[in-house]
Amino acid sequence: MSPLDRASTAVVTGGSRGIGQAIADRLRADGHRVTVLDVQAPEAGSGDWLPCDVTEPEQLESAMATVAERGGGIDVLVNNAGLISPRRSYLETDKAELLRYLTVNAVGYALATQAAHPWLVASDRGCVVNVASRTFFTGGPGQLAYVASKGAVLGMTRVLARELGAHEVTVNAVLPGQVATPGTEQYNTEDDFDRTMAQQAIRRRTRPDDLAGLVSFLCGPDARMLTGQTLVCDGGGLLH
Repeated sequence: MSPLDRASTAVVTGGSRGIGQAIADRLRADGHRVTVLDVQAPEAGSGDWLPCDVTEPEQLESAMATVAERGGGIDVLVNNAGLISPRRSYLETDKAELLRYLTVNAVGYALATQAAHPWLVASDRGCVVNVASRTFFTGGPGQLAYVASKGAVLGMTRVLARELGAHEVTVNAVLPGQVATPGTEQYNTEDDFDRTMAQQAIRRRTRPDDLAGLVSFLCGPDARMLTGQTLVCDGGGLLH
């Protein structure tokens, strides 16, 4: 079966909750055949799911092969699986914590892209979207390990855009602001969200479906010449 003879097949890592779930739901609504790779099962009725730890290459390779066999290939990869951090001084951030965040939030993205590579380059519409964070630009005081890992994602995005461009595979990064999800609400108060919103040009909270809409565009036919870019979705909180 050639790519043109089938529906697009998409993989979303970390797609069982929050932003990842919103992205998976939107891509599914757009007509993609979506499989979520996550260590946590999605809610009932949320579509295909394979248990997978993105820090384990063997698990990723097995999962990607299963997805490709079921769908006839892999056209879209959304790297979203990651850890959110509490705030603490960099002096209290030890080596183990640094390595844990870098391994999950950055190395996991690289490993997932490597595992999907054979099918992405064979597709006529290959697309990789990396979910990063605007804290790379704002500094995110108290989040050394988290911000360092997201900065690595931005560098990786540019390298992959260059390397995969020869196969017309697009690679872009989306950077959410402070999105209200169970993960972010664990470490932020209502006052924190209100302070962030007060700095935005559009003064409402950024929602998971705002990010999902941006990812939908990047995975669609109108974004085929857009690659290597860093797109901030935060209602104009960060202007650059």
